[in-house]
Amino acid sequence: MGGSDGRRMTPAKEDAAASSDMGHDAMTRHAEPPSEVCLFCAIAAGEAEASVVHEDTTVVAFMDRYPVTPGHLLVVPRRHAVGLEDLDGTTSAHVWSVGHDMARALRRSSMRCEGINILLCDGEVAFQSVFHFHLHVIPRYAGDGWTIEPDTKERDRSLLDSDAHAIKEAIASTR
Repeated sequence: MGGSDGRRMTPAKEDAAASSDMGHDAMTRHAEPPSEVCLFCAIAAGEAEASVVHEDTTVVAFMDRYPVTPGHLLVVPRRHAVGLEDLDGTTSAHVWSVGHDMARALRRSSMRCEGINILLCDGEVAFQSVFHFHLHVIPRYAGDGWTIEPDTKERDRSLLDSDAHAIKEAIASTR
């Protein structure tokens, strides 16, 4: 299961994974074990091919098959979770910690990136395309062509205060 290049595939599962690979658009829409094939669950279980850079009992980190820039990787919990709401605090903290470690590794690697974006797309309207929680760690290079340019406008203080109040109420209700 895996070679020195980090690619993993159990021989018995190779043909099945090749024929059932749903690619970047694989979707499941619930936090329970998926009834459809979840590509990220298959990768975490060693049943689908991936270029793995880190794995432990909680997460696996591997190269994004459709990278924004060279070195773009994903940190994925082994246990299926659709989004942030589906993660327990311990797993969530570990995903972010491993994401930090991966960002440090990218900076120190021969890839010579000049910056890092850590990106979470939580929900379809937030551009989540694979419905298994994953944290993007994206190395950045001068002139790499990827931009994030929202059309922001200053928000009135009373609206900011109202938003803050609503969030504080939600925090209080979760404790």
